[in-house]
Order: sequence, then C-alpha cells, then structure tokens
Amino acid sequence: MPGNPLHPDSAAQPAAPDVQSLPVLGIDTCGPSGSVALARLFGASGQPEVEVLGQAPLEGRSYSATLIAAIGDLLRQAGLKLRDMNAIVAVSGPGSFTGVRVGLSAAKGLAEAAPIPIVAVSRLEVLAFKSGVPAAALDAHRSEVFLRLAAPGEEATEVLAGGAELAAIPTRPPAVAVCDQAAALLSATWPATRFVPVEAPTAADAIRLAASRIFAREFADPLLLDGHYLRRSDAEIFGEPAAPGHP
Repeated sequence: MPGNPLHPDSAAQPAAPDVQSLPVLGIDTCGPSGSVALARLFGASGQPEVEVLGQAPLEGRSYSATLIAAIGDLLRQAGLKLRDMNAIVAVSGPGSFTGVRVGLSAAKGLAEAAPIPIVAVSRLEVLAFKSGVPAAALDAHRSEVFLRLAAPGEEATEVLAGGAELAAIPTRPPAVAVCDQAAALLSATWPATRFVPVEAPTAADAIRLAASRIFAREFADPLLLDGHYLRRSDAEIFGEPAAPGHP
C-alpha cells in the first residue's frame, strides 16, 4: 500500500531494516486527561529514534467530541494525511471505561479506513517506560490501584489491587513509578517502597515505547483488540441480577 510499507497487507513489503522514516499516530484517552500525537520514527534496529511532530491535549470528559478533530488538526499542521501513517499506537488501558472505548474505537475506525496497522500498549507500561522503573501504579479510585509488577527474567503482570491484595503480595518492588494519587494507598501498605513521581504518560510517550515494536511488526489483530480494563464495568458490578429464567 503506498505510503505504508509496514502494513501487513501491503503487496510490496520491504524488510524492516530498509525502512528509514515512518509517520506514526498515537492515541491515549485512558486517563483523566488524554492526548494525541504525531511522530516520525527513524532507524530500524535497536531502539529507533522518535521525532515528535506535534501533540495535542484532550479533556477527559470530551474525548468523543474532540478526538477526531484533534487528530485532523495535527495532520494538517504536519502536512500529512491519514493514509501517510504507518502505524497507530493506541493506549488500551487500564483507565476510564468510556475513555478506553472511545480511544480504541477511534483507532480501529481509522485503521480500517486507511488501512493502518495498530500497536496496543498498556498505560501502566508507558508509565514504567517513561520513569525507567519496572513497576508502576495508577489510581483506580475506590481505594484501589492498577499495578504493574515486573521481576527480573519474568513477564510483567498487571492487576487491580486494594489494601488486602497489596498486603498479600509477598515480594514488593523497591520502587514504583506514580503520576497521581496511587502512592497514597500504596504507602499505607508498602511503607518501605520508594515512589518515583513522573508526569502522566502521553500519546508521545506511548509512541516512544512502541517504536521498536512497530519496526518488529508486532501489530494487534483489530478484530480481537479489546480494552485492557482490569476492572469490570459498573454495569457488571452493580447491575441487578437477572430474574430466574432470563439471561
């Protein structure tokens, strides 16, 4: 496909080492506020270089009304079109159910229209990557945190945890990256843990994390891509039980 050498369905796919510059779109609507970003990736081995072309903040309560317009503005300012994108990096959660769904729906719709491959990343992983600390936590409200734990040589795990779950974790990380009120709950249970405050992760941070995966073509299947929620929705938690004989 012209302008998109990394798309899986491209008739002529050059090997990743031959690719020199790739425009990429990033979308993050998982937190209390979000962002969209445009960047170019350079190089094809190790950790590619990332040049951020632009980033726009999004208000959390207006994602559905402002997301597509913000993407259009970024494309116009950079002199690019959607079909020029070689990948979309979508932050798939955890976070607000509505925000996650809006962001993923937009990513899937844009990817299908162009078409463009998608790389999905966890917001916790973006926070950990940004801080340089393997473990990270985000405020999940209701006296709970979204928590990422990464032991050397083991695959990272991400969980939803309250005080009881945190107390039951036998091996606790020496440091945890935080960007919100997650440290308040963690400190009560893990007093020996050091907290590393960083600014909230953005769409540009997500692109930086995903850059090597884009060159490695580690793309998500849009048909199977779903939100990384960790928590059930309020409808599932608080919904009335179905009457006997009714689904």
